[in-house]
Amino acid sequence: MEFGSGGSGTRRDTPRQATRRPVETLGILHQFFATGSVPCPYLPGHAERKLIVELAGKSAPGFYDELSRAGFRRSHRFAYRPACRACAACVPVRIDVARFMHSRSTRRVRNTNNDLSRRILPSRATPEQFGLFTAYQHSRHHDSDMAAMSYGDYRAMVEDTAVRSALVEFREPEGALLAVSLFDRLDDGVSAVYSFFDPALPRRSLGTWTILWLVEECHRLGLPYVYLGYWIAESPKMAYKVRFPALERLSDGSWTPFAIDC
Repeated sequence: MEFGSGGSGTRRDTPRQATRRPVETLGILHQFFATGSVPCPYLPGHAERKLIVELAGKSAPGFYDELSRAGFRRSHRFAYRPACRACAACVPVRIDVARFMHSRSTRRVRNTNNDLSRRILPSRATPEQFGLFTAYQHSRHHDSDMAAMSYGDYRAMVEDTAVRSALVEFREPEGALLAVSLFDRLDDGVSAVYSFFDPALPRRSLGTWTILWLVEECHRLGLPYVYLGYWIAESPKMAYKVRFPALERLSDGSWTPFAIDC
């Protein structure tokens, strides 16, 4: 099993059976497992543990819909959520599409990138995507496991899925590939799995643009939520998530509006 800190990576954790009982969902028993403790990639001095469950068979999409609402994320054919013994820093967040209103900064990002074409594709890897992915990793996350991923690793990240996954490519009018977003379709929205972009174009704010496009796509389809994964207050890597309007957080089993002063 492969679980990376950002959603899909190359670090291999050794799972052991969790103490909790199997859970019945959609008439099917699902066995959850817990990984061993490893150093946290976001908070120095902390240990990370995950609760994981396999996504397999015809029931996988519906099961994943429920897990997403419960704060789980996906990596390959597994769903996971943090299960750290002494830490609850990872906060699941999502955007409420109906309440979303552009701020001055998000409107500027939208207008800057309106010249880019968008093409939704099946979740199939290409060498062109991998070239962009590698440039992004070496620029932004050069010390992470993902920076060492091979084309085979990247292909597995994109294609090894049992749910409704897709890619969207963003290109300049001349055809150059500038950004890619891997996302999962849910019954109540989309889940942003992983995005990467040309690191040489900071003025475009392409990372923000990929999320704004998911909001627009959900609005077009009449879907209520964009799931962004986890926000960690003390992690600079996660700071961008709280800049989006109409954010909600999962706390004590309920999704509630969430905003902080940035």
